[in-house]
Amino acid sequence: MSKHEVLEKNIGLLMICMVLAVSIGGLTQIVPLFFQDVTTKPVEGMKPYTALQLEGRDIYIREGCVGCHSQMIRPFRAETERYGHYSVAGESVWDHPFLWGSKRTGPDLARVGGRYSDDWQRAHLYNPRNVVPESKMPAYPWLVQNRLDGKDTANKLKVMRVMGVPYTAEDIAGAGDAVKGKTEMDALVAYLQVLGTAIKNKR
Repeated sequence: MSKHEVLEKNIGLLMICMVLAVSIGGLTQIVPLFFQDVTTKPVEGMKPYTALQLEGRDIYIREGCVGCHSQMIRPFRAETERYGHYSVAGESVWDHPFLWGSKRTGPDLARVGGRYSDDWQRAHLYNPRNVVPESKMPAYPWLVQNRLDGKDTANKLKVMRVMGVPYTAEDIAGAGDAVKGKTEMDALVAYLQVLGTAIKNKR
């Protein structure tokens, strides 16, 4: 019996070899990315999320927005003509977790920052059909009533700093006061309005 036949007829050995082959292939593609500036350094001029924007990002995750909206524009003409400059890795180095997503029940939001006014965003989140009659997006009226107390905001910034986000001691000390009394609507709008602006400003 040849070595090839032994491998084919031994399920356990075949599985070990498959895992080994896939692991080596994956590592050769992934490991170099940890040493390339284009994937590990923020784009020029990018700033960390403010305390309010960071709270808004958490609300975005909590409400499941990432389930219907991607935040990644692919480098194809159909994508860039509709949404703007394609997404680059340097925009997401401080996102933990990153929210690229893949489902587009709604449009991509990677460049939504500044595209609409704050008032439009508020009206749209309160009841999407007020501004887009054919919208399938659910309404989020409770965001107007729910207020932030800021108790955990400083801790959130501390955790992000441990993961490499360059928050200062001053940022952390003032985080609670920066969000206290603001509504969840304020926070989510602040987050949406900053999305993609680092690339826009760079251009």
